[in-house]
Amino acid sequence: MSTAKHVVVLKGGWSPEREVSLSSGRGCADALRQGGYRVTEVDAGRDIGDQLLKIKPDVVFNALHGRWGEDGCVQGLLEILNIPYTHSGVLASSLAMHKERAKSVFASAGLPVAEGVVVDRNEAAAGHVMAPPYVIKPVNQGSSVGVFIIRPGDNRPPVELTSPDWNLGDEVMVERYIAGRELSCAVMGGEAFGVVDIIANTQFYDYEAKYAAGGSRHEVPAKIDAGLYAEVQRVTLAAHRALGCRGVSRADFRLDDTRDGAPELILLEVNTQPGMTPTSLVPELANLAGYSYVDLVSWMVEDASCDR
Repeated sequence: MSTAKHVVVLKGGWSPEREVSLSSGRGCADALRQGGYRVTEVDAGRDIGDQLLKIKPDVVFNALHGRWGEDGCVQGLLEILNIPYTHSGVLASSLAMHKERAKSVFASAGLPVAEGVVVDRNEAAAGHVMAPPYVIKPVNQGSSVGVFIIRPGDNRPPVELTSPDWNLGDEVMVERYIAGRELSCAVMGGEAFGVVDIIANTQFYDYEAKYAAGGSRHEVPAKIDAGLYAEVQRVTLAAHRALGCRGVSRADFRLDDTRDGAPELILLEVNTQPGMTPTSLVPELANLAGYSYVDLVSWMVEDASCDR
């Protein structure tokens, strides 16, 4: 009988980020098999508890993205089932997924965040709730799903906010737009990786730029001032700790170096379950630190636990 750990890779689910999760899950499962693990891939449905009880894995590698899989719900289920799992625990996952709550934690920790307000999507659609330029984003989604940039001269917010097909929640965050560069940095365990500068081929680092082949170019390591580089790493690790994250997380930033004077660094969010697709940032940053993709996912499995 094989003594290799039996790992269930949870992927898919029913959030708007389902397709990204399927891609992440496939990549992680393949890499874990290369690492010598016994792997079962599970497309998570609402019967996920029953599926896990039947399979009885040693570890769950959580490759779900978006609500239910990333916001503490699945983490709570895994705690009840007493199955060790990867990434952050219930509280950190829930806090990080809710942009307003996360920003409150970051601000209390003295980390730089942009001014913003949370309003009903119908209020945001009715007229400008702050002077342009600003950004509208769902308060508890990821992968830049449902994000809009409102620029000076735009007559009104996007009509998509009141579409009957809108399924991203009624609360949206309206936040000051930060011009400049898109930076990202990851944490593995208690150590910050390097910094990547993301040059999108679209108007910002949206869903297409994140996941479509050729959607963006990644400059690794970022060619920025050494002091700023270290500050991004410091804030990334501080945000990870402030939320109580575990395992691997990724922090996203805007760096406004378009004005005279000192550049402005703004922390946008922390992703407790960052993408692991072929175009994702964390595998790239891990590689910069000397970890192969197989090394990375194997580390995550060995780090898995309950009560995270």
